[in-house]
Amino acid sequence: MSVIIVGSVALDTIEAGGKKVKEVLGGSAVYASVASSFLSKTSIISAAGKDFPEKYINMFKKHRIDVSGLQIADGKTFRWKGKYSCDFNNAVTLHTKLNVFKNFKPIIQNKNGGYLLLANIDPDIQFQALKNLCNIKLVALDTMNLWIKTKIKKLKNLFKLTDILFVNEEEAKQFTGKKNIIAAAKALSETGPAIIIIKRGEYGSFLFKKNEMFFVPSYPVEKVTDTTGAGDTFAGAFISYVESEKNLSSPVLKHAMFYAAVMASFNIESFSISRLSNLTKKEISARLYSLKKITELSHEK
Repeated sequence: MSVIIVGSVALDTIEAGGKKVKEVLGGSAVYASVASSFLSKTSIISAAGKDFPEKYINMFKKHRIDVSGLQIADGKTFRWKGKYSCDFNNAVTLHTKLNVFKNFKPIIQNKNGGYLLLANIDPDIQFQALKNLCNIKLVALDTMNLWIKTKIKKLKNLFKLTDILFVNEEEAKQFTGKKNIIAAAKALSETGPAIIIIKRGEYGSFLFKKNEMFFVPSYPVEKVTDTTGAGDTFAGAFISYVESEKNLSSPVLKHAMFYAAVMASFNIESFSISRLSNLTKKEISARLYSLKKITELSHEK
């Protein structure tokens, strides 16, 4: 088995916390695949331009990420420029240039098997990737407010084919019209996905499965540098944990939530994937232990 991730590869220019970085590695498939690579054999399906730096290809290879599905097309790589306010909760998009990603059509080399993560991109591309694969063990999907606003019919069709859905709280309420997070999760579960994960940024994440509900807090990070890609990191880490365990039991899902929260916490400590790509398993284990420890109930009076 393996994790197959379909999403974007981009060069980001970001302003956050009084600092600015120019054309650093970004994109939903990038964050998700690097996070996934610590536990699972991972393949990335995306597109970049001829200007895409070789050092980033080498980074994928360092993490043993299969890049045979990364198309290098004539033209420029997708660019995104954004700016965060002091609370880091929402980015203001200053400009988006799709470039070669505008004509991206996912080409799947190995059409069989694996756990598929349709990272946050245009639902038309997500659907195209899904129909080109067979014998997929599990389908997970991430989306955003833009697609809910502009392509809700396509999303509804995709949700029918999805096992795990990742959305943030605002998106869950936007899609369902519900004002309560629990009511929104129930409404989303009726559209197809058996498992709904609602991300709430610094306030943690909820997992809903039938009549079960589980909450995990975010790991408390002392200094936040950049929250770009945190949700993508969470999704990639979650799917890799599930793939490594090969089942969707409640204990596995709970541990996957903790693992995903920890990986996302590392991501926000740097711009781009600088922190994430240089992690050690010892650092991950230590932070995972800490997060589980601080959530234990005390029986002391």
